[in-house]
Amino acid sequence: MQVEVDQSRCVASGQCAMTAPAVFDQDDDGKVLVLAPAPPPSAQGPARQAAAMCPGMAITTRDDT
Repeated sequence: MQVEVDQSRCVASGQCAMTAPAVFDQDDDGKVLVLAPAPPPSAQGPARQAAAMCPGMAITTRDDT
């Protein structure tokens, strides 16, 4: 899995960091930061959930092919 973010779409809600703290954090402005662009299997479910919950649709996940 690969995780990508578009900070220009981020609305700084923090849901990603709360849902998948091993994958996401927030910068000083509250914008999403990716801590693990290729999260381990144990963090992939939360990363997908965070992407689905993102109000700004700033998070994209894609499976490795």
